[in-house]
Amino acid sequence: MIGKQIRLERIMDRNSRRTVIVPMDHGITMGPIPGLAKMKDTVDQVAAGGANAIIIHKGVVESGHRGHGSDVGLIIHLSGSTILAPDPNAKVLVCSVEEAIRLGADAVSIHVNLGSDDEKEMLKDLGSTAKITHDWGMPLVAMMYTRGPKIKNEYEPKVVKHAARIGAELGADIIKVVYTGSPETFSEVVEGCFVPVVIAGGEKMETDRQVVEMVKGALDAGSSGVSIGRNAFQHKNPKKIVWAISQLVHYNWSVEQALDYLETKDE
Repeated sequence: MIGKQIRLERIMDRNSRRTVIVPMDHGITMGPIPGLAKMKDTVDQVAAGGANAIIIHKGVVESGHRGHGSDVGLIIHLSGSTILAPDPNAKVLVCSVEEAIRLGADAVSIHVNLGSDDEKEMLKDLGSTAKITHDWGMPLVAMMYTRGPKIKNEYEPKVVKHAARIGAELGADIIKVVYTGSPETFSEVVEGCFVPVVIAGGEKMETDRQVVEMVKGALDAGSSGVSIGRNAFQHKNPKKIVWAISQLVHYNWSVEQALDYLETKDE
């Protein structure tokens, strides 16, 4: 599967074997939230900060090729739902693997909400999509969340490691899950999954320290990187926070090194 290996190196650093992904697929779910009103500007900033890849929907790609600035890997998101729906957790396919290939994607991603009333349909979509991506040599990122009536705590290590394992067993190449709150508990998630695991950034945090400590904790637990959206593109300086995260992920910066950098005067 040389094609898949080549594409994976466009979204993961070939030396550190880790990745910094900035998902910006929130527009379908929540609309043009702060940071995503002017997509081209935001993409330029996170790319300049050293992100390995971004996640966007097909329409954003079709709105125009960047043609300038730093290079960044392209992951096209295949599923969606809106906060206007009766069940926002019910994700449906809104793009095909073939469409993503035609648009120049280096990888595709799909979102599954385990515990949702429509879980079985999302699992079916994940399994069938994994088969298609395998045939094309296209990497697949599975966003595996635990959200639904039976889920009491979506950060509970037991359910998070179950979610990660499901994504791997159904054929995903990279698994995205929430951080469980500590290196000790998140190491259980990583150990129980046989493909690379990255953490989601979650809701916008109040301080840089919270973001940096979460990233460092995940890395100490064996994470293969991050997939951080709002805490990157809604930051007062997206380029700077992405750069700091990249140094943590790829060059093993400490928490204090990252914070010292973030506290320096903006250029």
